[in-house]
Amino acid sequence: MTARTASRLAWAAFALIAALYVVSLAAIGLILARGSTVSGGAVEAVMLLTAMMSFPVVGVMIASRLPGNAIGWILLGIGLVWELSGVAGTYITWGLVVDPGSVPGVGVVAALSGPVWVPGVGLIGTFLLLLFPDGRVPTPRWRPLAWLAGLVMGLMTVPYPFAPGSLEELTGDPAFRGVDNPLGVDALRPFFEGPFHVLLLLLVLCVLACACGLIVRFRRARGQKRLQLKWLATAAGTMGALFAASILAALVTGQAQSSSSASHPAWLTVLDRIALFSFVLVPAAAGVAILRHRLYDIDVFINRALVYGSLTAVLAVVYAVGVVGVGAVLQGLGGDESNSVAVAASTLAVAGLFRPARTRVQAFIDRRFYRRRYDAIRTVEEFASRLRDEVTLDSVTSDLLVAVSETVQPAHASLWLRGGEIPGPASRPS
Repeated sequence: MTARTASRLAWAAFALIAALYVVSLAAIGLILARGSTVSGGAVEAVMLLTAMMSFPVVGVMIASRLPGNAIGWILLGIGLVWELSGVAGTYITWGLVVDPGSVPGVGVVAALSGPVWVPGVGLIGTFLLLLFPDGRVPTPRWRPLAWLAGLVMGLMTVPYPFAPGSLEELTGDPAFRGVDNPLGVDALRPFFEGPFHVLLLLLVLCVLACACGLIVRFRRARGQKRLQLKWLATAAGTMGALFAASILAALVTGQAQSSSSASHPAWLTVLDRIALFSFVLVPAAAGVAILRHRLYDIDVFINRALVYGSLTAVLAVVYAVGVVGVGAVLQGLGGDESNSVAVAASTLAVAGLFRPARTRVQAFIDRRFYRRRYDAIRTVEEFASRLRDEVTLDSVTSDLLVAVSETVQPAHASLWLRGGEIPGPASRPS
């Protein structure tokens, strides 16, 4: 296949995916216009479809420029699977809830769209991690893992629509309670009672193994490829942290068993939606890494994320202790009005601690994770302090060349002054 043919194929696939996305949004709009009882989940549906649309947007840019890189085609495949799921979901909602019986084959569509989550999640957790960033496995020894992951997803996806039993069990939709799968094959019941669960466990193990492959590739990578892997690792880590925070918050507040987001606190709903939309980070990081746009900014992003994430946690603890702990003490002394005093005092304390806490957290992060940068800053500060006390030109020149050698680490350092050259000592090897 020529590069031009591959580019046209990529754009044709993207056009199809974009059309499916538009159809899904239009269908959701019609559902909302009919005042359906399922309109409460419309925001989450739109956010999920929009987040997943970012995969083919980045995928077409990569596939059209680098058709030999499998990552672009994988991103297009992820987008196609999820947008097909969006169209199927709105079709099912219309024919089952909004206007029952108005469209044919709702049960068939539900059965066929049931296994969408397998390739939708599996491609992200396996091939995207294993083949990033050049579309090839780290070493030939990892090829059996790629074949195993593909085989497991195939064995889970193909028979899934023919699972016997209730469509509620197949799709997880309570609206299908008591409705049997029209495509169910009773002879497959033993498969879904035993081997299917083994395949699910194998898929989880494949995801973990592919993540290990990414770690191995990162440890061996140098230079530009290491920066590319940092982008994906940072995006995946941020997404995982947001989902973990959302799940932990639901468990702490006792909302984990509630399927209705309407009963959730407003802050928990916002956190859930942020975590859901964080899927965008993965294709965005992949696009930046492979297309090499602002590739070298990753260390700045990681540094700021560590600093402000830690700072937010520290200030949140201070605020919580001030409001809950100090507020309880003041309430026992001065009544209910003391709670407002505790809130105001905690707010002022957080505002006052922001700058000094940020400075200390930044120093700790630099010292722990960016040691070379921290040592360079310390060297420059020491040179500045010595410069105030030096009176001879030779001492200043020597100190300056030593500071340059320790911070910049050039192959050779020398200083030219008007009227002559004063060679400096050779730098330490970098």
